[in-house]
Amino acid sequence: MDENKPIVLNRDCDAVLIPVGTPLSLTEGTTVLITQALGGSYTVNVNGNLARIDAKNADALGFHVAKESSTKKEITGDGTVNEQLVWEQLSTCFDPEIPINIVELGLVYECSITPLGADGNQVDITMTLTSPGCGMGDYLADDVRTKILALPNVTEVNVNLTFEPPWNYDMMSEAAKLETGMF
Repeated sequence: MDENKPIVLNRDCDAVLIPVGTPLSLTEGTTVLITQALGGSYTVNVNGNLARIDAKNADALGFHVAKESSTKKEITGDGTVNEQLVWEQLSTCFDPEIPINIVELGLVYECSITPLGADGNQVDITMTLTSPGCGMGDYLADDVRTKILALPNVTEVNVNLTFEPPWNYDMMSEAAKLETGMF
């Protein structure tokens, strides 16, 4: 994908204005410029504003959309959840303005897995945002919820946003600090 090449939307699609989180509808024929394409979603510049287009609307940009499974999830193997896979999925979730995943940014404070017997497992995530005023919290939490729910034997996901303690750049990994120049 050439991120410097303008793309003309081939159909109407929903988007979210960054950073306020206001839903908007982009119309067919609108020209956008992709500024970030990470974790399945797209941050685009449209008329000088940033907007997030979800993976389910990737076809409006001319990209393939993966089909969602609507069948009931089966419990596999011994029914447990591999916590390493949970962290790997969390690493596929990105702040729409910063090209660094939420784990490296230090936004995930806690991850716990609770067995529910024959009903699978519940994963509880406690996380924060880089700014309490960010309107993208619900969208980022939904991205986390969707990706963790796709894992084997996970049947429930709760994402709790907190601002205690407040996020600061010291919470970032060394690699993230180097990438952003915040060392």
